Order: sequence, then structure tokens, then C-alpha cells
Amino acid sequence: MDSAAADRFDAERFEAGRNRLASLAYRLLGSAADAEDVVQDAFLHWQAADRRRIKVPEAWLTRIVTNLCLDRLRSAQARRERTTGAWLPEPLLDGDPVLGPAGTVEQRESVSLAVLMLMERLSPAERAVYLLREAFSYSHAEIAGMLGISESASQQHLHRARRRVTAARRRGGEVDPASARRIVEEFLAAAFSGRTERLVALLTDDATAVSDGAGLTGTLLRYDTPQRIAAVVRAGFTPTPAKRRFAGGTPAVHYALVNGGPAILFVVGDRVAGIVTFDLAGGRIATVRGVAAPSRLARLAETWRRHEPGPPLVAEW
Repeated sequence: MDSAAADRFDAERFEAGRNRLASLAYRLLGSAADAEDVVQDAFLHWQAADRRRIKVPEAWLTRIVTNLCLDRLRSAQARRERTTGAWLPEPLLDGDPVLGPAGTVEQRESVSLAVLMLMERLSPAERAVYLLREAFSYSHAEIAGMLGISESASQQHLHRARRRVTAARRRGGEVDPASARRIVEEFLAAAFSGRTERLVALLTDDATAVSDGAGLTGTLLRYDTPQRIAAVVRAGFTPTPAKRRFAGGTPAVHYALVNGGPAILFVVGDRVAGIVTFDLAGGRIATVRGVAAPSRLARLAETWRRHEPGPPLVAEW
């Protein structure tokens, strides 16, 4: 095989694993845009390497991507961004290849918005070990080699990470799709009707809500009692001319799955103007997240344009 043919073959090998690498980077960073940047950096490393000496390309590339992500997580800029109260994971529409494998509970859970938020409480090493083991099934020996740590350290990191994630799983757990949609439809009906007491009844006693303020506030807006959340939702879901101008028109409201969980999308034409996602627990809503900053919705909006949605829940908001 001549040099040009070898380069083409190696580029094809990289492309064959691109989505898997992007899904790992997304789980580690919580941002599809950052994940794509990391994968492109990994491709440059791949091109520069003596590929004839790489015995297992998948493991080599996984190690490169993982360590590039850890470098980003440990950077001063990332620490500032993630501690100023303005960070949320980038939501992705189900079916996006960046979400990666979803064959097990652990794999599906690892891209849920709840767990991506929970990952912020873990150290970068704990986060990496947990994801490499639970979502990608690497052995502790393989993980130790990738991260430059001992197997016992890998096991300890996993134990600590699992303990926190398991606590979150007990709170939420998987909900069957029909029940999830019914609860969200009830929430939407109560919000549009202005029935605050019905909204409160749909929320868990320790429910929380967070909004990115459409990216205008510079920090996240947080609410932590059912009564306060219901009041904010009722006000936020009341349409006004000003809100429609901000959205760029009169949105239709669609039901969708985002990061494996129920969500409603406010769509003007083929443009997603905002989304609300939900975590459910015990048949009620435990977490509400509102996202309307265009920078957080760019990829989801692009995916939606290629999507064939069913009829909207509300044709005109």
C-alpha cells in the first residue's frame, strides 16, 4: 500500500469511530460543540502519530480523547465557566449520534441531563473512570493505562462516582414513555390554564427548576419550592406579544425526547426558540429546566430541522 493509500485507509479508520469518540467527549464535557473540537484535535494527533506502531487504534484514540477532555476540564477557563452559575449541559435531541450507545441503563443514564449536571460534582478523574467503565465497558486495567493511574485508583474513583450516581438513580429512575408523555401533557395543560394548584400537585415536594434566562442574565435562574416553581411556570407560559417578538413569531409546542428524557420544544417554523426538559420521579416532576439561549440550542435546532415531528401539542402559543 503506497503512502497516499495508507493515509486514506487511516483516515477512514478514524471516521469509522468518530461518533463513538464524540459521544465519549460529550459525556465528559457536556457540550457537543466542545466534543467536536476535541475529536478534531484527536484527528490531528492521529495524523501526526506513527500509526504503524499503534496496535489498537480504538484504545489509542479513546485515550487521546479522554485526556484532551480532562485537560479542558482542568483548565482555568473551564473552572471559571463552570463555577459562575451559568453552566448547563448542551441538550441534544434523541437520535443525535453524539448521544452514542444507549443499549444499557447506564449508557442511557450517562447522557441524561440530570447525570451530566451531576458529573459537575465529580473530579475530572472520577468522571472519566465512571464513563469509561459504565458507558463504554473498559476494564480497570485499560482505564488505568489510558489515565496513567493504578488499577486500584481506577476502582476507587469508580466506587465514589457510582455512589453519587446511584443516589440520583434512586431519586429518578426510568419512566415508561407513555407515562412520561402523559405527565408532561398534564403539566402543559395546567401551565396554560394558570391553575397553580394543579402545577404544584404535579411537582415533587423537593422539586427544583433552573433556567438559562435565554442567555441574557449571565447566570442561571433557580427556584426550589413547588409553589415558587408553579408561579414562575404560570407566568412564563402565559403568551404575550413581547414573548412572541423575542421568539421571532408564534411558536408551536411539540413533545420530544431530549437526552433520553421528556421535553417540550417551542418551534417557530423550523427553528427551535426554546425548550423545557423534565426529570420525573414517582409519577411527578422532580426537575424543570428551561433553555432558550441560541448558543445552547444550535445543534438541537439543526437536528430538529432534519426531524419529522408529529402533530404539535399546541399549534399556536
